[in-house]
Amino acid sequence: MGACLGVCSLLSCASCLCGTAPCLLCGCCPSTKNSTITRLTFSIFLLLGTFVACIMLIPGVENGLKKLPWFCATSTTFAGTVNCDIIVGHQAVYRMCFATAAFFFLFVLIMICVRSSRDPRSYIQNGFWFFKFLIFVGITVGAFFIPNGNFTTVWYYFGMVGGFLFFLIQLILIIDLAHSWSQSWLQQAEDGNTKCWYAALLICTVLIYAGAIASIVCLYIYYTGSGDCVHNKVFISLNLIFCVIVSVVSILPKVQEAQPHSGLLQASVITLYTVFITWSAMANVPDKICNPTLLPIVHNGSSTASTIYAQWWDAPSIVGLVIFILCTLFISIRNSSNQQVNKMMLTEESSGDGGVHTTEDGAHRAYDNEEEGVCYSYSFFHFCLFLASLYIMMTLTNWYLPGSSDFSVTSPWSAVWVKISSSWVGLLLYLWTLVAPLILHDREFS
Repeated sequence: MGACLGVCSLLSCASCLCGTAPCLLCGCCPSTKNSTITRLTFSIFLLLGTFVACIMLIPGVENGLKKLPWFCATSTTFAGTVNCDIIVGHQAVYRMCFATAAFFFLFVLIMICVRSSRDPRSYIQNGFWFFKFLIFVGITVGAFFIPNGNFTTVWYYFGMVGGFLFFLIQLILIIDLAHSWSQSWLQQAEDGNTKCWYAALLICTVLIYAGAIASIVCLYIYYTGSGDCVHNKVFISLNLIFCVIVSVVSILPKVQEAQPHSGLLQASVITLYTVFITWSAMANVPDKICNPTLLPIVHNGSSTASTIYAQWWDAPSIVGLVIFILCTLFISIRNSSNQQVNKMMLTEESSGDGGVHTTEDGAHRAYDNEEEGVCYSYSFFHFCLFLASLYIMMTLTNWYLPGSSDFSVTSPWSAVWVKISSSWVGLLLYLWTLVAPLILHDREFS
């Protein structure tokens, strides 16, 4: 009997790892949509790649990578100018994130125009996890055999474009989260205990705005200390003005009439996120006078090459990593009722019967909720994870560019402009979600 049970258990696992049937869930787990489980599992792949990339920056691991003759010879230089001992962790992160990006881009191509779970390609999307893991590992191993050459420099510019686009995706997700938050609390206020819920909305809005204002004051203090830092003052001041504009627009009577659930809570969240992007941009200004947080190449008490290492981490990078993890998980579980956000993210409102699905023995299981149509664009979902791979690559290396003439890595102005311009485009995008119902009268924005 025990042998039979073991064989049945093995077959069940095989159907999950190698087949396309929905995996059985543990007894304590609720029944879950197959689309949600798939997105969560792919997000775990991304987070696994991120975790490995973080490990690559640990000094002990860097020392091990230096011993690989094809990866980083201690007597040679990278791209002809940069000492490989300094940026070995930088190279490893680029290769790890290249593998992650290549893995998701492969699925972008495979999953183009999948309309429902009846499409044979949906079986690849929702199953065969063991083989997907093997492919992921194979691409990762192969990435570490990429010749040095100009790989990191070229991939840096790919990362800049991907980072810019993922900033916008993060903003769309934050807009969606803020709308859902406000709508939920307003609904609670309408259902009962109105004063309590309105007070909670007011307190949260005030606290978020207070945090944003305090952060802007700190930016002025730490990044505009010298009279020559005109660019920093302009960037901070412009973003402050733009945040005030979108906050005022969000409470205009016409906007409130068209979108009753819009308000200062959403505007405050967008303002705080814009301040974060501005802070991140200021941390990349390549001027030690205007940027006291500029990361130097640290000499560990010696001038020998074997003791030189780069400090990649700073506060904006850590905050950016936390936001990245939260947004990645939110992409997997989001179920928005906001039509504008759904159109931008190529998703639909909740589908499926929402019932409790169990097997004959009472175990909960994932159920197919995409027989009539997919809940999200498979290809676009993988494209988001592809961009996320590029974004986390830039975040972990602090958007620094190798190849300077002084045998170090530098923070270029291009990184500053990418972040500042993404904050402007993001604010414009949020402004559009407010005024679109007023401009496009013949379209439904409920």
